[in-house]
Amino acid sequence: MNKIDVLIPVVEKDREVLPYAIDFARKNIRHPIGEVFIIAPDDGIFKTMSAQKGCRFINENTVLPITRKDIDYCPKIKNKFLDRSGWLFQQLLKLSGDKIGSQEGYLVLDADTLLIRPHVFEHNGKTVFFYRKDLHRPYLQTYEKLLGEKAMAADSSISFVIQYMYFKNNKLAELKKLIEARHHTDWYTAIINNINKQELSSFSEFETYGNYIFKNYPRQMILRTRQNLCLRRRVLKNLSKINIPELAGKCRSISFHAYYQ
Repeated sequence: MNKIDVLIPVVEKDREVLPYAIDFARKNIRHPIGEVFIIAPDDGIFKTMSAQKGCRFINENTVLPITRKDIDYCPKIKNKFLDRSGWLFQQLLKLSGDKIGSQEGYLVLDADTLLIRPHVFEHNGKTVFFYRKDLHRPYLQTYEKLLGEKAMAADSSISFVIQYMYFKNNKLAELKKLIEARHHTDWYTAIINNINKQELSSFSEFETYGNYIFKNYPRQMILRTRQNLCLRRRVLKNLSKINIPELAGKCRSISFHAYYQ
């Protein structure tokens, strides 16, 4: 089975979940793991945690030529301007894994999510994509602006926006080159320039990559439902009391979103 890297971007709000996310990833990813990269703000806590867990810490401001401060994205929602620059910046970081690891592909895992069932992300030359049936139109509109084509998976109401995704470096590089050729600028600049800045959420790295593969390499895809369960963050304090094997019979993963206390 091919070796893969694991990339986990994280910010302060998910710091308490991160150690569990790392442990469960190592337990349930069936591929040999090259390195686990923790991409985070330049913070001593994250550096220490990365070292303790045998992970490689990467300062998020060293990955791209731009940082969060270079992104102007503050939609007005209910008469209030919300700063979404960090949210978008994190997605650009996730799309940068092909320049970070040394394997042919890498798994992006949200820092608030635990993989509780064994996972394989590539089988017989095909990539496993997990999906849900819940479309967010602004994501599709941005995809169409970036690529100049319809997001074909939407016809089946398939959305690739879940808590993790496996990227093949060669195909991701191919996608970036197409975006750059179409917009005559860097791929990340093209994304920033083409989002709808009046929308709270107008771009998805997973939706973009998933739809690109769906259209161009459909025979190299294995589609599986995501089967994720969201639990209250306070449950983390008593995680040892939860019957994980029983949950694994129903779910592939569990998430502890910061807003769901």
